[in-house]
Amino acid sequence: MEDDSENYDGIRAHFPVSFGKKTKSKAPVESVHNATRRPSSSTATNDSPSSGNNNNNKDSPFPSLSSSSKSWLNSLKKNPKSTTPTDDELPIGPPRPPPSSDSADGEDDAMIGPPRPVSAEADDDNEEDEPIIGPPRPQARSDSDEDSSDGEQENRHRIPLSNEIVLKGHTKVVSALAIDHSGSRVLSGSYDYTVRMYDFQGMNARLESFRQIEPSEGHQVRNVSWSPSADRFLCVTGSAQAKIYDRDGLTLGEFVKGDMYIRDLKNTKGHITGLTCGEWHPKNRETVLTSSEDGSLRIWDVNDFTTQKQVIKPKLARPGRVPVTTCAWDREGKSIAGGIGDGSIQIWSIKPGWGSRPEIYVANGHSDEITGLKFSSDGRILLSRSFDGSLKVWDLRQMKTALKSFEDLPNHYAQTNVAFSPDEQLLLTGTSVERDSTTGGLLCLFDRQKLELVTKVGISPTCSVVQCVWHPKLNQIFATAGDKHQGGTHVLYDPTLSTRGALVCVARAPRKKSIDDFQAEPVIHNPHALPLFRDQPSRKRQREKMLKDPLKSHKPEAPMNGPGFGGRVGVTKGSLLTQYLLKQGGMIKETWMDEDPREAILKYADVAEKDPKYIAPAYAETQPKTVFAESDSEDEDK
Repeated sequence: MEDDSENYDGIRAHFPVSFGKKTKSKAPVESVHNATRRPSSSTATNDSPSSGNNNNNKDSPFPSLSSSSKSWLNSLKKNPKSTTPTDDELPIGPPRPPPSSDSADGEDDAMIGPPRPVSAEADDDNEEDEPIIGPPRPQARSDSDEDSSDGEQENRHRIPLSNEIVLKGHTKVVSALAIDHSGSRVLSGSYDYTVRMYDFQGMNARLESFRQIEPSEGHQVRNVSWSPSADRFLCVTGSAQAKIYDRDGLTLGEFVKGDMYIRDLKNTKGHITGLTCGEWHPKNRETVLTSSEDGSLRIWDVNDFTTQKQVIKPKLARPGRVPVTTCAWDREGKSIAGGIGDGSIQIWSIKPGWGSRPEIYVANGHSDEITGLKFSSDGRILLSRSFDGSLKVWDLRQMKTALKSFEDLPNHYAQTNVAFSPDEQLLLTGTSVERDSTTGGLLCLFDRQKLELVTKVGISPTCSVVQCVWHPKLNQIFATAGDKHQGGTHVLYDPTLSTRGALVCVARAPRKKSIDDFQAEPVIHNPHALPLFRDQPSRKRQREKMLKDPLKSHKPEAPMNGPGFGGRVGVTKGSLLTQYLLKQGGMIKETWMDEDPREAILKYADVAEKDPKYIAPAYAETQPKTVFAESDSEDEDK
């Protein structure tokens, strides 16, 4: 065995050290999360100008420092000289003798200099013996303690804000977002007419979507919603027909479009104008809800795409068609809320014999169109978001006035929603970028109990935040943003608080291409295989071909001089046949304008009497004799 090992070592020495199969180098997880750390986790709760500056730092390529790194840097600032010796400061020679202790000094040695300060322990012992007069001394706080206390104040709600990744791919603002209940698949719809599907389990650090579909050509995607079992999803676009897809993005069906010429919407089989919103039933796998610009809400059965189950017409202050801008189910699927274009909020309870009359009607819920509605799980609170730049909190037991109205939340997109945190203690909504504003798109979080602003999180300095979702299982916040030229889904997470989701894919490096992945594309030399791929013939070949044709290459005949012969008309009487006939005078002359109509009819009287052809023979025996009035010369003179 020893001889074999020696032979192996001898042979191995002839090869370089890098020869052989290398182990795959794995980047440490901490370095991966440091690369995705946000420069500023949140802005101040007050609307201070510093919040805009924090958002502008997002473009910095360097990750921000953690609390432990900050405390280390602060200690370096306080102690400029490092306690760790460098290579130049290493001791040379024998070590120095230890300093003599106080016990080794003689009692007769005189003390030189001021007395040493009393240690903290001795001071504490003295304080215990002496009575304390006045209030106790405040405890000394270091900078690291202040930083940690600030972090605890910000994170008392356990908001995952430390890290961020962006799911890119869209070319315009992302207006629709849906995450399945397990948190493994994400759907994002955009104004670029496409829906992208992301899978955290199969995605690597490049964060690319595995499928892209275009539900309706030329129509914006306005909402997507997963079924309760997450095996299908509903896609709502700007067209009048919603579509159902399976989990892998294959089309299962498309709902029918109604007859636009029928005035009563209850008699149509489907929506007649563009859809605005749609949501799957939270409990029933076979029922979906859609709203449309035609002023109706419809409940569908996904097993029957030809007609709807129920048509709901909202209550209007004056007759007409007002669009239904948004709709929502409650947690149990027993109530439906609809946001109307006139700013009213209407809620219907699904029970036997229910109709279009709403159970709750708030006439002036908002001063503009409503963009988002959300029920709480206990069925007591309703949130509403509107174009008027406000977020209102409603108590369903008392809907006359709102519990709280949060203002100064600009909103320019009809899909801006509002959401709850997993424990429903926080409210989330996004803001749009205004023309003269410098704050950018923000994600605002409010406390449900205190009804006050908790924090504002800067998502993008130039893009508006439209949709937001806080997933309960992943404990990660999804926020969609974009403008006319770009769009993406921002995922906020914390490695210590979040699970799976972004943590799975961000640490998975993309697979390197090997020689086995190379595949040469074969070049097939088969010209003129199909007419589509044939080269157009050159003009020279076309001219040569035309010269060989006796008809196309025939020289035009010159005009004839003289009266003409051989059936051809000469120039003297006109080069064209029509000119020749007109010059002849009577061949195509129309004479009916110069004739007397009475005489023109009477000239055929003798012929009709002698040789009747059509009607006259049938009445030959019973028809009286025709008598024509004779013209008198006296009458003509008059």
